[in-house]
Amino acid sequence: MEFLLEYGLFLAKSITVVVAFVVIVSAIAVASQRNKKEGTDGHIEVTTLNHRYEDWEDLLKFEILDEDSFKKERKAKKKQEKADAKKNADQHRKRLYVLDFDGDVSASEVEFLRHEISAILTVARPEDEILLRLESPGGMVHSYGLAASQLQRIRAHGIPLTIAIDRVAASGGYMMACIGNRIMAAPFAVIGSIGVVAQLPNFNRLLKKHDVDIELHTAGAHKRTLTMVGENTDEGRKKFIEELEETHVLFKEFVSENRPQLEIDNIATGEVWYGSKALDVKLVDEIRTSDDYLLSQRADSDIYAVSYRQKRSLPERLGFAAEGAINRTLTSLLAKLSQNRF
Repeated sequence: MEFLLEYGLFLAKSITVVVAFVVIVSAIAVASQRNKKEGTDGHIEVTTLNHRYEDWEDLLKFEILDEDSFKKERKAKKKQEKADAKKNADQHRKRLYVLDFDGDVSASEVEFLRHEISAILTVARPEDEILLRLESPGGMVHSYGLAASQLQRIRAHGIPLTIAIDRVAASGGYMMACIGNRIMAAPFAVIGSIGVVAQLPNFNRLLKKHDVDIELHTAGAHKRTLTMVGENTDEGRKKFIEELEETHVLFKEFVSENRPQLEIDNIATGEVWYGSKALDVKLVDEIRTSDDYLLSQRADSDIYAVSYRQKRSLPERLGFAAEGAINRTLTSLLAKLSQNRF
């Protein structure tokens, strides 16, 4: 028993040291990232997805087929490729550019998205297409407003924009999605949440209980409507709610302009729909995954995945790796503790 207690104490100390190290490294990385100027040491990466699919196809055929059948397949394929190359020599094949956006509360990836779109617009033609694989539960209004504006640049240049939602595009995520000429969604993707929400704690009573006075001075009647530490008033609450309603109206108008086929008052309730139901209310145009769509395009299109990468120093890489490990651990624990099951 004494051994187990000593071992448990040793284990607890070890975990504490590891967690402290991770926190310190993460703090260094975040501080360094914030100090880095936008765009410094960044570069565009392009991956030809046709080659990736061809490699997978060849690998599977090599493993599945016997040697003679594989050789015949390869010979027939090369012959077909030559014929296609000759046929398309004087024709422009469609180019399909693939972008990924994984949105957080502040839509921080918009800083990369703007560079990716700018790069594509230097070469894109009207017959080409851009596919955005979008995943976002929404977040800050101004941040997602900027992200949506970046997608509007694509539409303004006359380039067809397709949005693929494999998991979730809600609230600010749907604000981005509605820009697309076409929206595809997986059957159980979460779509919608056209609404606005805001909440904040108020510690005024707690501070009063401990005899702590708070002075809040403003110039302008509505400079501060609600506060976390001062005493909130009915007038302040009323103004705060008015601002939320105004934002909701702007949100609905924006969605209506981009998807006039929607019955906006019926779907702008803050509710969400799964993909199949979202199709019924016209939030999306097709039930399909991005993977299936890309495979269907490989024969007639040159497919390029475009991404903007920013170089990171060693402390930053360690910090982001540690942060990712912590996030995965917390996600796993929450999943195990959750009582909700599908």
